[in-house]
Amino acid sequence: MKRLLIWLGVVVLVAFSQEIQERFRQRSIESEKAGLAEPFRGVTTKAGAETGLFAIKHTGVSTEPVRKAAVAFLDGLTAEQRAKTKFPVDDPEWRKWMNQHFYIRQGVSFLEMDARQRELGFGLLRASLSANGLKLSRDIMKLNETLGEMNNNNFVEYGEWRYHITVMGEPSKDKPWGWQIDGHHLIINYFVLGDQVVMTPTFVGSEPVIAPLGKYKGTAILQEEPKLGLALLRSLDDGQKKKAILETAKPANNNVGEAFKDNVVLDYAGVRGAEMNATQKKALTGLIAKYVGNMDDGHAKVKMEEVEKHLDRTYFAWIGGTGDDSVFYYRIHSPVILIEFDHQRPAGLRAQMKSQEPNKEHVHVVIRTPNGNDYGKDLLRQHYEKHKH
Repeated sequence: MKRLLIWLGVVVLVAFSQEIQERFRQRSIESEKAGLAEPFRGVTTKAGAETGLFAIKHTGVSTEPVRKAAVAFLDGLTAEQRAKTKFPVDDPEWRKWMNQHFYIRQGVSFLEMDARQRELGFGLLRASLSANGLKLSRDIMKLNETLGEMNNNNFVEYGEWRYHITVMGEPSKDKPWGWQIDGHHLIINYFVLGDQVVMTPTFVGSEPVIAPLGKYKGTAILQEEPKLGLALLRSLDDGQKKKAILETAKPANNNVGEAFKDNVVLDYAGVRGAEMNATQKKALTGLIAKYVGNMDDGHAKVKMEEVEKHLDRTYFAWIGGTGDDSVFYYRIHSPVILIEFDHQRPAGLRAQMKSQEPNKEHVHVVIRTPNGNDYGKDLLRQHYEKHKH
């Protein structure tokens, strides 16, 4: 009798899983159709794309460790896994990412990797990211396990290993290529050309941001980023705050640059870096560096040099309250970087929450390169112009 009950339970679980997968597949098709209906242009203002911002150049920071890690990862896969993981460097697969857990993803997932393959996958992240960036990525994956535990052990929809890796192009010393990790609350697009790197769009977040129970109890992410943003906002004088604070109420989600929003038109808003004093500019630079610093240290330094060239044209905008317990959204927007931090409404924990208003336990962060260089697209365009494809 006991065996029969177990067998029936397995049958029900399989049927439930198949039903969910079919529903997810249909939603994924619809999302992709709408999101990829337009060719890529990138994040722009109403004035259109600003040109001449990005150039193919030598950075002096080697990408050889990343290339070797990617080769090792691919070599460690089976032929079947490798076939579904590799795409051309200009494939639309770059744009097929989504934060939401239902999305049907391409590539090989950590769920289907053995222990050795998982270590090679983490080796690729380790070579590409800083120590903080790697820890953030792993902790997001762990918190997705926590979310499954908090939903009656629902590991059909959530879980630590439901993250997929794809590789675009052939890992090369001088030709364009890159990789992507895609899963719930963790998406990294990592484009490489020579010794240049573009690591956007990047999406990080979690629900919850601190694990209250389970296997990874106490794991926490994105604790400093809201504090630094709030400190910058509070450092502004009344005139600056009047420009920076777009709205004081925050009843909804505010991020504009999430999945399938590659071509979002977003005008500058808030207070400009040129209107800040030296101390405020230092705080703004430090806040940006907190996010950029998830890249490996050398390329993060290169990116920050690019950011600082445009610091006077960098806008800081705010939506929400300014108290210690407030929920809020802030945006940093310049010609070369867009960062959004957003306290979100409940989603995976909707049933457990008394209020459906945004809360501090559900956070989304999006980082993009405006004016056509997400996914390294502008560098790839220039490469093709120089080397006819």
